[in-house]
Amino acid sequence: MTRELRDGREDGLRPLQSLALDGVSSFADLLRGMSDTAFAGRQLGEAFAILCEIAERPQCRTVLTVSGAMTVAKQGRILCDLVDAGLIDAIVSTGALMAHGLTESIGLTHYRYDPSKSDERLFQLGYNRIYDTLEMEANLNDVEKMVRSVLREVQPEDGVWSSARLCAALGERLDRENHGAGILRSCHRRGVPVFIPAFSDSELGLDVATWAMSEAQGAQLAGESDPNKVFNTVPAFNPFLDLQQYARFIGEAEELAILTIGGGVPRNWAQQVAPYYDITNDRVGTELAAPRFRFGIRICPEPVHWGGLSGCTYSEGVSWGKFMAPQDGGRFAEVMADATIALPLLAKGILEHLAPK
Repeated sequence: MTRELRDGREDGLRPLQSLALDGVSSFADLLRGMSDTAFAGRQLGEAFAILCEIAERPQCRTVLTVSGAMTVAKQGRILCDLVDAGLIDAIVSTGALMAHGLTESIGLTHYRYDPSKSDERLFQLGYNRIYDTLEMEANLNDVEKMVRSVLREVQPEDGVWSSARLCAALGERLDRENHGAGILRSCHRRGVPVFIPAFSDSELGLDVATWAMSEAQGAQLAGESDPNKVFNTVPAFNPFLDLQQYARFIGEAEELAILTIGGGVPRNWAQQVAPYYDITNDRVGTELAAPRFRFGIRICPEPVHWGGLSGCTYSEGVSWGKFMAPQDGGRFAEVMADATIALPLLAKGILEHLAPK
């Protein structure tokens, strides 16, 4: 068979361009140039183009899902900047990420890990290691004091807490005490709800549990060694309040976008809202308009072939009814990179793009 050896342009292919740094004067310029390169650089450039389109569509609600140790990794201020700029309309997070962010929000510090010290020694010193970084156990104790104070002073409607209700109350407290920037503080100021679906899998969850035990049993537990007597108090906390609040939030949107850092429970919980609408119509007999995410940006190095949710493609999500298919207007970018490298570039670029000219 004879090959045609076509040029490419006649078939409508998009030519690549060598990245000329002498023509780059901003992060936004750099990302635009990267979109015409290859590999992860092109992925990040395409993510930037989609984020610019999202930012220019006021009818589009954007959900940020974030997992991993992003606040310990000192990325929290970036998330604040995105919220402050009006780019984020809701956050779905791990509880650990918010707890570690609170330590920074109340003026405390994380430290570099000194590899000359063993993990056994770190435990003795009250240093909790997260890869190359340390969270002080004393920090978490200070966070617990603030959480306990909020739980005692704030009475939620109907007397029942949810993660979104607690995050809103914590954000209001941070804003009032004014220790500095913080994700929950920024979300409070912008009216952005924060959901923690796996709430009990976090320091915050443990804070609420021990507060409930203390309030219910108090001094009666001093010296008690029987777990059956200690762990029998359940806080007034209902995660289905979060589920229904989020479903209402999604149902009010004309268009939907999702910006995912990492994966895990936050990503899945945020995305499952579309199937939730579908099965509600099927099982309850409602006639709700089924939402689909139109735009998606994912920054995560997890490969797809492990089969886990963190690495699955948006195309796979189309099969679940979570996303619009590309032929129906869906537009997605997946950046296979460490978020501590990719997110600062992407965030700086979009903030420059939005800045008054």
